[in-house]
Parts: sequence; C-alpha cells; structure tokens
Amino acid sequence: MAAYLIGHILVKDEALWQKYVSGVQASLAPFDSKVVFRGQLDQVLAGQHQYDLVVVIEFSDMLELNNWFSSEKYQSLISLRDKAANVVITTYKT
Repeated sequence: MAAYLIGHILVKDEALWQKYVSGVQASLAPFDSKVVFRGQLDQVLAGQHQYDLVVVIEFSDMLELNNWFSSEKYQSLISLRDKAANVVITTYKT
C-alpha cells in the first residue's frame, strides 16, 4: 500500500530552505518515491493553520518511507531543516 509524507512548512530563511530542498531531492533518489506536489497556502477555510507551504511525497509503502526518513543522507539534513523552517511532518497510508 502506498504511503504518503506530508510536510507543513513555515520558512524562516529562504536560502537555507532551498539548500534543504535540494538535499531532500537528492536523498529521495535511492528510494521508491515521488514528489506528488509542492504548494503554497491560498486560504484556510476552517480552523487555524500557521504554515504557508506544503509538500506531499508518495512512497511505495510505509517501510520505504521510514527507510528514507531514517537514512543517513536525510538525517544529515535535519539541522539544516530546523534552521531554515518550522516544519511538521506527518505520514499517511492508504
């Protein structure tokens, strides 16, 4: 079953964020994954939401998603991510 990672993002430093995004793209290459979309918040129709960007990444299954997340290459990007933006990462399976 497919698994999805959804990241909600509030960028603090655009230059660092772009560096992080490039690193994530490279880290995804060895895994069965694809970026479904990246988007910018248009409006909040109900509730409260503090993030302005979203990314959805599809993996073949939850094991592949977790293998990517725990990979050395991705783990090495976390300190850069935390300097660049406030990020909430969630996962969903179908």
